[in-house]
Amino acid sequence: MPQGMDHVLSDLRVLDLTRALAGPSCTRMLAEMGAEVIKVEPAPAGELARRLSNYRNNRSLYYIQQNLGKKSLCLNLRDPRALALITELIPKVDVVVENFRPGVIAEMGLGYERLKEMKSDIVLCSISALGQSGPLASKPGYDYIAQAYSGVTSMIGEANDAPYIPLVGMGDVSTGVHAALAIVSALRYRDRTGEGQHLDIALLDVYYHYHEVNVHTYSGSAGAIQPTRAGRHMTYVCPGGVFRSKGGYLVIMAFLHHWKDLCRAMGRPELADDPLYSTDPARLQRREEVVKMIEDWLQTFPDVASAVSHLESFQIPVAPVLSIAETVQHPHHRARGTVRTIHDRLHGDFEMPGMPLKFSRFPKDLPLEAATLGQHNEEILTTYLGRSAQDVQRLRAEGVLVEKEI
Repeated sequence: MPQGMDHVLSDLRVLDLTRALAGPSCTRMLAEMGAEVIKVEPAPAGELARRLSNYRNNRSLYYIQQNLGKKSLCLNLRDPRALALITELIPKVDVVVENFRPGVIAEMGLGYERLKEMKSDIVLCSISALGQSGPLASKPGYDYIAQAYSGVTSMIGEANDAPYIPLVGMGDVSTGVHAALAIVSALRYRDRTGEGQHLDIALLDVYYHYHEVNVHTYSGSAGAIQPTRAGRHMTYVCPGGVFRSKGGYLVIMAFLHHWKDLCRAMGRPELADDPLYSTDPARLQRREEVVKMIEDWLQTFPDVASAVSHLESFQIPVAPVLSIAETVQHPHHRARGTVRTIHDRLHGDFEMPGMPLKFSRFPKDLPLEAATLGQHNEEILTTYLGRSAQDVQRLRAEGVLVEKEI
């Protein structure tokens, strides 16, 4: 193991057959925790993410962000010799992660039953939009497709307009993290029993799990309550949401016991005991009035920062709505590593999201880099498969292996 690369999963080896975001997010989390991840990329251009976010030297920042610390094995997957090499690697790894459309991995000859024949305790993690089973399973899908089927999209936007989509990879990244949790749990089970298993992790299931109150509200009311989008404000407590202030926006969460604190902050303590406003159900009945009251009061401050400072002095949960540019330079984000600077030898320095999991035994991020295409071809074939340097050169010359500085 290279010096400085020890971490919680440093004895784990993963074969990564994923692309885009959900699968790579899963394997990146494992790599960030020290796992050796061998990423298989299709020749000649490599993983499709290498064609996104190219700003300098044909180097994809999207690829770098999602593939830090992984070894790149680039193969011509149309050549049977390439598939044979992948098959040879199976006994050398603990986990296989894939996010092809359901059924494709079996068509490749790498379904779970076949993998078990190669390594009896293998863990196969299949990530998909809509799941490996069920009436929707065979449909093609992306993050927002699963989001739409989950009902989450219906909850975003203005009440009397079309729903919105969030411009973040919320479903993909969250599903990757759920998959990583499932993998380490399956490995814990394998430690106890010696048995592997097949994991079926779907974006749709993850999205549906996000419904905090919507599903049980509908069911518990026997359909009398039909949860739907409500714009900038919460639908089951009040006040809570995005409020207009002078020069920007704030998120204020002043429901339940914080209502009395907000009343004091606004200089109107009598509202805390007024039966028209004293409970969340009462305030929800007058939500527009409550929002206008708060926003009118916010206009008395010269800017967002002063309003936030005042509200915080009353222990009210509040935050300014920051732009991406503001988050990149925010001292809290910098101090925690929420934003981190990455140096890439082809692109140079840039900022990206940091590792969200913090370990007291490993307080520093691993010094990971993203591989160029096929960078580890020779290392993987000689170290794990016993090929000679001459074998590698021949496979390279015959187009089975591909390497590029991208």
